Amino acid sequence: MIALVVLGVLVSCLIVWLWTPDKPRAELDRKYLAAPSDLLDVAGLRLHVRDSGPKDAPALVLLHGFASSLHTWEPWARILEADHRVVRLDLPGAGLTGPDPKGDYSQKRMEAVVLALMDRLGLQRATLVGNSMGGRVAWAFAAAHPKRVDKLVLISPDGFASPGRAYGQRFEAPAMLKIMTRVLPRAFVRPQLASAYGDPERLTDATFERYYDLLLAPGARAAMIATMEQTVIFDPAPALARIKAPTLLLWGERDALIPFSNAADYLKALPAARLVSFPTLGHVPFEEAPQDTIGALRSFLAE
Repeated sequence: MIALVVLGVLVSCLIVWLWTPDKPRAELDRKYLAAPSDLLDVAGLRLHVRDSGPKDAPALVLLHGFASSLHTWEPWARILEADHRVVRLDLPGAGLTGPDPKGDYSQKRMEAVVLALMDRLGLQRATLVGNSMGGRVAWAFAAAHPKRVDKLVLISPDGFASPGRAYGQRFEAPAMLKIMTRVLPRAFVRPQLASAYGDPERLTDATFERYYDLLLAPGARAAMIATMEQTVIFDPAPALARIKAPTLLLWGERDALIPFSNAADYLKALPAARLVSFPTLGHVPFEEAPQDTIGALRSFLAE
């Protein structure tokens, strides 16, 4: 009994020592909000959006992955905005958008937010570019709203089952994972983020700092866990078969998060897709090596 009490005291002391509070919203806005006008009232959210490039140019809507933000696209956006309208957003629960007031982080909610934003901006059609979770949102949107999508670019997209992740199963966050809403040491986060890169040394200090800061936005960690728990995947083949938009798959062959072998599943299911892979890159090739990867995208857009 005494041993259990001592263990409890030690665990409590460790938690207090590693306690990681939220960062003030005002501080995060100063660092990561380009302009107050980038916060738009959309679908019941205060949505963080960046809309750059000529407003009459072909439009791109860029959808980031899990636990990321619109900032992940910045290197590509600076190039693309020369001849495209480039729209980036923080999906519900992520970045500076913050938690959904209704706590809804379902697939349908994500699609509804993209549709509402396109309506708000007057975009009748756009090319959707999505990475990981954002890739799943992109292809599901294209299947549900084909008249709103010109082309589709999927970068290591989520959707197919993989080892340890079956169709129809709801994820239940274990207690140890939920502790991260209060305890999130830098030493734990950095290797998790680095695993998204084919070469972990390419994760710069500035990029890590941005990810870490935005994970500490008020309510962000609880929203991230809720997003995981509300994500249930089903066999995507029927939805993918309905997509007629020309589709480009981009995949890092060193992807440690979603296996590169899933690319074959997408090529089989999508009637109008082709693949460009990058042997030395990982899950976020556009962030890891923007100059080396954007050529494939620009060639596809020019067709």
